[in-house]
Formats: sequence, structure tokens, C-alpha cells
Amino acid sequence: MHKIGIIGGGQLGKMMILDAKRLDYYFVILDPSKNCPAHSIADEHIIAGFDDIEGILELASKVDVVTYEFEHINVEALRILEKKGHKVYPSSDTLYHIQNKYDQKLWLKQHNILVPDFIKIDSLEDIKKAGETFSYPLILKTCTGGYDGKGNAVIKDEADIMRAYETLGAGKLPLMVEEFVPFEKEVSILVCRSANGEVKVFPVAENVHRNSILDETTVPAVISEDTNKEAMQVAKNAIAAFDCYGMLCIELFVTKEGHILVNELAPRPHNSGHYTIEGCYTSQYENHIRAILGQPLGDCSLIRPVAMKNIIGNVDKDANVKGLEQAYENPYVKIHLYGKDKVSVGRKMGHITATAPTLEEALKAVREAHDKISF
Repeated sequence: MHKIGIIGGGQLGKMMILDAKRLDYYFVILDPSKNCPAHSIADEHIIAGFDDIEGILELASKVDVVTYEFEHINVEALRILEKKGHKVYPSSDTLYHIQNKYDQKLWLKQHNILVPDFIKIDSLEDIKKAGETFSYPLILKTCTGGYDGKGNAVIKDEADIMRAYETLGAGKLPLMVEEFVPFEKEVSILVCRSANGEVKVFPVAENVHRNSILDETTVPAVISEDTNKEAMQVAKNAIAAFDCYGMLCIELFVTKEGHILVNELAPRPHNSGHYTIEGCYTSQYENHIRAILGQPLGDCSLIRPVAMKNIIGNVDKDANVKGLEQAYENPYVKIHLYGKDKVSVGRKMGHITATAPTLEEALKAVREAHDKISF
């Protein structure tokens, strides 16, 4: 029996376990929350912080391979595991080059992968110089941390610099500025590499964000064949550049000319890949587990058009889901709830997927189902 350790017990970890339990694999998770989503189905749960080296060592001692469901963890802890002979995928080196967004962009640029122009920020004066170089608006980012729009601030003009600077901690965290990209679309692409060297690329997904949080994903993306080919090649180049094993998600901007620029990377299964559970022959979660075990990867082709819509909290209270029966009236709909006991504004509580004969039907199905669900 394969034993797999996951640092993090959120919904991504839960979905990894759900897909792999068909093969009766044994899972140990590490998460500080007793009631995290993956707790209900993990075989063991080590309650410890994500920077707790002793806890992470205990996790590794119980399993054949260690992976993680988010990137804001202690790279040094992973290096210690590797030095002790434990298998860690993606590796500490992969995470090191991705975890800091400035270093990530440098690494991409060094490997001839196109990104928006960017500079590192050490002072308010540097932000003013960036405005002169790139013109406004600008995107101010923290180099570390940040997700679902947290860690980003738009600077509209020079008078807006101080507000954005203070919003992101007034220099307490390392900062960078990126040029603003007037993109036509936001898309993402998932690529997987097995420890045996095999690489598979999933279809390009088209994403819509609301309040900087992913709202809807539709596949196939409505883009030109040339743009699709360009995205596929970027995916292969990126997973090679970062020497990544397992899943890698590349978020991309599509320009007016149909070219692409890399926005950000995540070395793990991704929210924009939830659609793969119903929409592809093999999901991102199953292929991630296959990859870190060195197994052959499954076919990740699209079965038929698919849409995914996140269920995001709009109140602060105990989670009590209502409207599921009504949401299921559409036969195309599949609902995933993560098992979080508290709902809060902006918190991802679940998602809805629909596969259908057409993209329009799939999108209509998830939107109608979403409107019937409340807390």
C-alpha cells in the first residue's frame, strides 16, 4: 500500500485523497486545524503548523512521499526532509523558485518565458520611478504570501502610491511592481510531470474573477488555435524550467494580439482545475498522485464542454447549506462542498461543475444551480 503525506488539509488536499482512495492509498495530512476539510477522510491527521519542522518530520516518517496543497510553507523544512532521504514532490528547489513572486518572474524571464515587465521595490521612491518607467496604472505586489487577490494593490496614479503601499504593509514585506496588462482574457493551463519523466498537458481554461477571486472557469477556452498552441508550449517550457514534478498551474494573460504573458504559477493542483474531476478522463488530482508516485499519467483530454463556478461565502456565520435539492434539478450539475464549518465573506465553501453538449448549456447550468444555494 502506498502511503502519501500532504502538508495542508484544505479542499485541494481533500480532493487529492478522494481521487486516490479508489486505489486504497493511505494518507497522512498535516494541518493546524482539527476540522480542516481533509480531516474527515484522511487516515491520520498531524495537528501542527505549516512551519513546524518537527511535525513535518513526523509526517515524512510515516509515508513514502510528501507533497503539499499550497505553496506558503517552510522551504527549509522540505530541504531537511530531502537531506534525510525522504521523497518530496514538487521539490524544495521548485518551491524556492516559485514561492517568491519576484524570484519566480526572474526565473521565467531567464528561461525566455514571457512575463509582464516588473521591478523590485525597496522604497516609495522606487514605486514613483516605476510609474515613470511603465506609466500608470501599476500593480503593486507582495513578493511572498498572497492569494485570492490578497497581496495585490492597483496604483491608479502617483497620488495613489501611499494608499497602496500602506495597504500592503508599508514595506514590512518585500514588494515588487508589475506593469498593468490590458488583457483580453485570463486563462490558465495545467501541466503534469511524473517522477518517471512523462508530461501531460490539460486543455486551456478560461477564467473570470470577481473581487480578485476566481468565480467561473469554462473549458474549452474561446481562443485562437495559435494562442492555444502558444499556451501549451509555455506549459511544457515552464514545468521544465522549474524542474517540477506533479501538477503545475500557469495563470496567463491573453493580449489583444492573441499572445500570452505568464501572470503567476502554482506548483500544485489549482482551483481553475476543479473542472477536471468531471470534465476530463483523468483529473488533476489523480494525475498529481500518479505523478509523485512515478506512475504513468492518465489521459487528460476534455470529455465534453464544462463549466465550473465557485461557491463563495457572502456572510459570516456557521455554515448551514440550503438549496441543494433545488440546485440538483438540472441533471448536468455536480456539487462539491468542502466541509468547512464556518462561512465568511470571500471564503471558498465549495464549487459546482456541469458538463453539457455545449459550453453555453454548461455555464447556464452552474449559474442557475449557484443561485439556488445559500448559507
